[in-house]
Amino acid sequence: MRHPRHRLPLGQQRQCGAQPYLRMASLACGLAREPWQLVVGRFVQGAGSAMAGPAAMSMITLLYPGPEERARALGVWGGIAALGGTAGLVLSGTLTDLASWRVIFLINLPVVAVALALLPRLVPESRAPGRRRLDVPGAILVTGAAVSLVYGLLRTGETGWGDPIVIGAVALSAALAVAFVLAETRAAAPLVPGSFLASRTRAVASGATLLFSMAMYAMSFLLMIQVQTALDYSPLLAGIAYLPYGAGILAGMWLSSRISLRVGTRWALLPAFLVNIAGLLLLSGLAAGDSYAAHVLPGMLILSVGNGLSLPVMAAAAVDGTTEEDAGLGSAVFTSVQQIGGAIGVAALTTMGYSGGLTAGAVCVALGAVLIVVLLPSRAGGPPQPAGQEAEARLPR
Repeated sequence: MRHPRHRLPLGQQRQCGAQPYLRMASLACGLAREPWQLVVGRFVQGAGSAMAGPAAMSMITLLYPGPEERARALGVWGGIAALGGTAGLVLSGTLTDLASWRVIFLINLPVVAVALALLPRLVPESRAPGRRRLDVPGAILVTGAAVSLVYGLLRTGETGWGDPIVIGAVALSAALAVAFVLAETRAAAPLVPGSFLASRTRAVASGATLLFSMAMYAMSFLLMIQVQTALDYSPLLAGIAYLPYGAGILAGMWLSSRISLRVGTRWALLPAFLVNIAGLLLLSGLAAGDSYAAHVLPGMLILSVGNGLSLPVMAAAAVDGTTEEDAGLGSAVFTSVQQIGGAIGVAALTTMGYSGGLTAGAVCVALGAVLIVVLLPSRAGGPPQPAGQEAEARLPR
């Protein structure tokens, strides 16, 4: 996989400059004395991640435009993210056990400092041609809709669906979502232009990613709690128990790029989603008194391989056909859908309990598989055809 040399017309260095926000937010979280201070710090952390994550993904999209190289690059990128996530679980458990939960935020400071030192040397500065206006009303409306929905779903775990506050929060979320759609049709520079989602491949990838993220974020939360309660593991031991998950994801990602290039996006994602469903259902049976080797590890390995098979293909489909002008938008939409899906999944599925939450997660992934089979174009993301074959394929029959 060669690293092509050209400039990145998306202002990546400026976008990756979100690192100072992450550093300040981590410091604020680590020093928080009141719950609201921690909430504000986490909000700023999310904003910084929302700027940095899509910039990194868009660089891959532009540096590796060919389907084969892009698939491999996204596999490497996803593998590094998986290793970071697994290492984070182990490290956070260690720090919580040996020191304090505050240290899991404060340890970010030296990490961000190293990133800030390396960024100007490794990432060339660039700017997009012209200036893009910010759609502030659209951003406020979509954020308000997501926050209202998540709050309402979380409250149902305490008060049930009959609570007037729950009903009001969900109704407000729906109203804000409708207002967002209407505002986007009239905005001079909408957050997500309608033409961008006119690509059926990108639209289906976003829907499948939303459902997939709902299941996987909820699973991560529920399984970590269940391992500590049902198996009586300490936070450190629970983090170590997750190590095979990272290995399984790496194995799945290694296979993913090879499979998707041969059979295309649809037939790469469908079996991957079925593997994820099997893993979720296996893990859903974990109960008190069960053993790690017999009741956690098999399901975890199956699920992690399914994750590895799915993530690079969904990422590639989410930026399918993007150019220098909209690669950043494609990356931002993919990242945002993941985060929104994760927040909704944790809020909604965790209220169902461990077994119910994982079973509901399997249903979400199954719905994603239906979307893929029914709506995803058969040639989406498939191996490139010679020019003659492409021309022949367009001829009426």
